[in-house]
Amino acid sequence: MPPQAELSTGEALVGLLEAYGVDTIFGIPGVHNVEMYRALPRSGIRHVLVRHEQGAGFMADGYARATGKPGVCFTITGPGLTNILTPLGQAWSDSSNVLVISSALDIKDSAQGRGRLHEMLDQRGAAATVTSLHMRAYTPKDVRDAVARAFANFASRRPRPAYIEIPLDLLKEPAGEGWTARTLPAIATPPAAQIAQAIAKLNSARSPLILLGGGALHAGDAAVAIAEKLKAPILTTTAGKGAVPAAHPLCLGNVLGREGVWTLFENSDAILCAGSELSETDFWNTEALIEKNLIRIDIDPDVMGRPHTADIAILGDAKEALEAIAHGVKEREGKSSAHFDLGEADALRAMLAKVLGVIREALPPETVICSDMTQIAYAGNEIFPVSVPRTWLHPVGFGTLGFALPAGIGAKFGVGERPVAVMIGDYGLQYTINELGTAAEHKLPIVILMWNNDALGQIRDDMVMKGIQPNAVTLRNPDFQALAKAYGLKAEKPSSLKALAEAITSALAADGPTLIEMTPRMVG
Repeated sequence: MPPQAELSTGEALVGLLEAYGVDTIFGIPGVHNVEMYRALPRSGIRHVLVRHEQGAGFMADGYARATGKPGVCFTITGPGLTNILTPLGQAWSDSSNVLVISSALDIKDSAQGRGRLHEMLDQRGAAATVTSLHMRAYTPKDVRDAVARAFANFASRRPRPAYIEIPLDLLKEPAGEGWTARTLPAIATPPAAQIAQAIAKLNSARSPLILLGGGALHAGDAAVAIAEKLKAPILTTTAGKGAVPAAHPLCLGNVLGREGVWTLFENSDAILCAGSELSETDFWNTEALIEKNLIRIDIDPDVMGRPHTADIAILGDAKEALEAIAHGVKEREGKSSAHFDLGEADALRAMLAKVLGVIREALPPETVICSDMTQIAYAGNEIFPVSVPRTWLHPVGFGTLGFALPAGIGAKFGVGERPVAVMIGDYGLQYTINELGTAAEHKLPIVILMWNNDALGQIRDDMVMKGIQPNAVTLRNPDFQALAKAYGLKAEKPSSLKALAEAITSALAADGPTLIEMTPRMVG
């Protein structure tokens, strides 16, 4: 490769990303961003050509969630950015480190309204609504600084997406020197005084309770140590599934949406919450409010008092804080068990439970499962047991359909030989169905579990519950079997739960993706 001084800014950018550890970029080359692609063939970075920028964003998100490393995208000016805004919104809501690098109009034409190709009056402003960092470069030094800021944030702050735009003329400019990765900061160490306060409160509590969010996925061992000493039950959010093994006797799992769970909170005199925003989509209750006895651990100072009141607020890494607390809490006598009655399941939930039971039995425990906004995944959020961190990826906060398939593709590129499955509905699949081509092209052995009820089933049920005559919730679906085969996938439509298990086993051993079409008739 030529000396750095001879490289263009677009070429030097690729080398800098590689220096920060980037091994995969998802994107689509276009007339406006080809300078970003000039150096890719000479680098060690794998580029994944997607079918749509929305697919690129969700793939980067799935990669980030499954690996814990930032997911990176290249996109073009204007429509490339607008197409990727929805995935950025999902990454923002669910705390995922995604970096989008986009081209932008020449500096001299920026925001002038001259009718340039892909023109937007405020491209950076659009990205600013769903990113924590949103930077426009004017010089090669700006590009270096922007990339450094993005990776510094990824390393030390709450995971959230970042956006960098580089004008067309700047991409072609000589890069100059200084294109090396900088030392990254670490997450702040939790203050010892607050740790001591938390230990004292937990040791004196009669009914302690532990709640783990996505920010505590790496802290499960410490949380279990605390729980076992205090005989305290552990709850998780959807994002926190897998932080502790589902079969642990003190793990109640994700039951925050159940009405009876508030009895646990009301009766607890020490609620230890780590790595959760405690948002509406955690409780599915806009009125949910914890006003006392809350010990909160988070790396984001903005969430400490919003809207819940923390008696003790600990700013820092969840694992480091929980390990310190585990060292200080005292062992109690008594029985180590916890129970929460989910109540009797309705007919739909009972049917979905049977299907989910077969899926869980057939998939290895380390399988990364990317789920979508669909009835079977909503049930899975509560009742599908997960025992390995970063293996249940669900679009919680933004709640967009079409996440699961591209997220599963991105996850598979990140985790290598580990199995990956997608859990998606017939409607949601059609949001990003074009990415079947990406999965087939790369021969990714992904198990695509599609729940086909020929309807927007959850919306239909909501209409009925609210006294609305169901309308606009049925659709004419394509022949999914023929469509999958047209993309080069294997396709199965099991007629029984036994056949479903056999289809999953076969798909895990396949040399490419398999679409398994599940229907209510399969349950019998």
